[in-house]
Amino acid sequence: MRATLLLFLMLTVAAGSAEPPATSPSSTAPTLFFQNIKKLCGQRFEGVTEFPLDDPGHALAGKKLTIAIEQCGDNEIRIPLQAGEDKSRTWILTLREGRLLLKHDHRHGDGTPDKVTMYGGWAVEGDATRQRFAADGETAKLIPEAATNVWTLEIDGAREQFIYALERHGQPRYKAVFSLKAAPP
Repeated sequence: MRATLLLFLMLTVAAGSAEPPATSPSSTAPTLFFQNIKKLCGQRFEGVTEFPLDDPGHALAGKKLTIAIEQCGDNEIRIPLQAGEDKSRTWILTLREGRLLLKHDHRHGDGTPDKVTMYGGWAVEGDATRQRFAADGETAKLIPEAATNVWTLEIDGAREQFIYALERHGQPRYKAVFSLKAAPP
């Protein structure tokens, strides 16, 4: 499975395409995942960085994290992430033709786009509670070292957690865990 994912990543990067991959998870899994996220619309959740814990140079480590599931449309959900006082990040989930796209929108305080923004990729595997997104060709051009990135979004109902994780070169790079017990406004 890992070899297949690696081959898919290499083909996606080589193609440089922003279009959905020719092979993807079954169309029901991304749609069910999208609907499960949408059920959380209007709620805020607090979280913490679980990995890396002790990297003072990491932009999110050691900061109070808050996400808000908002702007929930039929095909797009925006999830702003606040890290301490920094409100510059938003995760965007887009459902298109049964496929799911994750993008990271980074903005300056005045609302203008950061020079490194709108990176991410299409879901390559998953189910109704967990989806993995491989870096697309646009991401590889924008951030060459991120060409092997794989992001995971997961709703862990048993633990009442929402998990965001990033791997690079098949190794853990970042992980945040949010309690699904609604945070105060």
